[in-house]
Amino acid sequence: MRLALHSFPLSKTFYSTLVRNQARGLCGAAMRLVQFHRHCDEGAIRVGVEQAEGLGVVDLKTFDPSMPTTMRGLLELGEKGIECAQRALSSGQCVLNRSDIKLLSPILAPEKVVCVGMNYRDHCLEQNAPIPSEPIIFNKFPNVITGPYDDIILPSESQEVDWEVELAFVIGRSGKHIKEEDALSYVAGFTVANDVSARDWQMKRNGKQWLLGKTFDTFCPLGPALVTTDAVKDPHNLGIRCLVNGDEVQSSNTDQMIFKTEQIIAWVSQFVTLTPGDVFLTGTPPGVGVFRKPAVYLKRGDVVECQIDQIGSIVNKVV
Repeated sequence: MRLALHSFPLSKTFYSTLVRNQARGLCGAAMRLVQFHRHCDEGAIRVGVEQAEGLGVVDLKTFDPSMPTTMRGLLELGEKGIECAQRALSSGQCVLNRSDIKLLSPILAPEKVVCVGMNYRDHCLEQNAPIPSEPIIFNKFPNVITGPYDDIILPSESQEVDWEVELAFVIGRSGKHIKEEDALSYVAGFTVANDVSARDWQMKRNGKQWLLGKTFDTFCPLGPALVTTDAVKDPHNLGIRCLVNGDEVQSSNTDQMIFKTEQIIAWVSQFVTLTPGDVFLTGTPPGVGVFRKPAVYLKRGDVVECQIDQIGSIVNKVV
């Protein structure tokens, strides 16, 4: 649901709602937060709120000039930033038409891009691999992040580039040694990711370390919005799909995840301090190209669409 604010300043009732919702999520309100630039001003990043999926976007900086122009800056403000976004959405003011803007990745230049491998039971089954007993963690570098409708650049160094639709989440506040029961209160929201992977570098070269095969430029399209936790009924019961040139290649449900969001946060925060804007990719279901018989890899001209129920879809052309 959306929480409409009818009076200023914030009421005690609204504040108590925030407290009650803290265990559920960071903001206690259902919103679709986006980053964008206007076609008339492509160099300037803005942060806004979608009125609804695919509809107009409220420009937060225009609504309140004191607000930052990036999602990471908004998250770093904590409740102040989220409350402003709610007021802006409720106001119906400062709305930009979708035709006047280009959506960017909801997060740019995160401090961390943390990934979980082998985290779907059905994906383990397709490769006859054992179910992991603890999260398998690897990372991408921030250079991989690209927009929800931007191109995936096929590197000349790889001949085996593959797709992986994944549910991603973004950290909303700093924490270390986070308990599972508190973990969702550190999540700003969820988004759709494609963990593009160069299988030859991941599986055959560089000592079979995964990093280089995962971290070529543009190897993580992300978007279209950061959907706050209260807008997602159950992140671990969502249909998840990938289509290549219109043909469905992956179809599963996030209920197949072995380690849920809370477990991943608790595990990783043992080792590193999590900070606002950190991006987590939670694993992929079966249907990737490398395990097909024969194997199938992306080629120039292919179009990859990744879809997750309640969150949206991203569409990227391979060039």
